[in-house]
Parts: sequence; structure tokens; C-alpha cells
Amino acid sequence: MIPRALLADLQARHAEPQRHYHTWAHIEALLGWFGQRREHLHDPAAVELAILFHDAVYDPTRSDNEAESARLLMDADLPDLDHAVRARAVRMIEGTARHEIPDGLKPDDQSDMAEFLDMDLSILGARPDVFDAYEQAIRREYAFVPEALYREARRGILQRFVERPWLYFSDWGRERFEAAARTNLAASIAALG
Repeated sequence: MIPRALLADLQARHAEPQRHYHTWAHIEALLGWFGQRREHLHDPAAVELAILFHDAVYDPTRSDNEAESARLLMDADLPDLDHAVRARAVRMIEGTARHEIPDGLKPDDQSDMAEFLDMDLSILGARPDVFDAYEQAIRREYAFVPEALYREARRGILQRFVERPWLYFSDWGRERFEAAARTNLAASIAALG
């Protein structure tokens, strides 16, 4: 589905030096979940595109990475790609900005968005050692932020997740990740002071 040159460009983007977690390994992890969940998706092509492109633009000093990643997919030379599939994938990428499902989606689109967002946040429900490595990688991505400021900001981000009634949107995500994610987030918040 993705031309070899475009796939190579995406892989090169994920190898940029500012990336420590948002690397191609993250994409491969999501593709692993995608392989397991494919039969449950209404538009697997859109979900796969969202996975491949959702972090294509990543600069920790900017706040428009999701919008720029979505724009990259909109502008990608994929002449055989159905416009509706591209539009669904773009909407999913845009959904990663707040990790929320926007209002007004059709039920099938809402279901696919839920599965995609849950895949993207699967790291929160990983084994404690994997989650700790993730937290360390995120810190390296924000190495330019002074320690005290980073700890305060990161604690706030994680606390906002904890305050949600559910971290995950799909039944699959809740069953697979919710309990472990809450344990990991509580430990990380405590460690951040």
C-alpha cells in the first residue's frame, strides 16, 4: 500500500536524533497490535496509515506535531488511496493531539479511532520495566527542559490521564491495559514527587 520510497522516508524521520521513544520501534509495536486487532477494525487501511504517519513529524519543542503529521499524510503521493480512507486516517492522527475521540464520528469510525488510540497508549499498560524505559526515553526527548520544570509538567500530564474515568476507549484496550496502566502511572507520578 505504501510505496517503498515513502516508507523509507517515514523510517528516516523516525531515526531523527531528537527521538528516543518516538522511533520506528514504536511504529513496529503498534503494527504488532494492529496485526492482532485487524479483524476487529472496520477500516484497517485507515488505521494502518494512521499508525505509519501519526508521529512522522516529531519535534519536542513544538506543539503542532500531530497537525503536521496529519498534513504530511494529506500531502503524501498516494494516488490509488481512496479519499475517505485518507480522511479517516488523518482524523485519527489529529485525535492523538489530545488522545480523545472527537464528537460526531460515525460508529464504525469511532470504534476504529478507539482501537487506534488504545494501541498508541498501549505503552502505559506495559510491564513496569518497559514502562520505566519509556519514561526514561521521554525524559531524553525533553532533555532541554530543566529537571524541576520537567517533573512538574510531566506529573501534570500523567495526572490528567489518571483523572479520566477510563484511559482506554475500547473494551479490548480496557481489558488489556487499564489496570497495569493505572499502576504504572501512579508509580511514575509518585517518583516525580
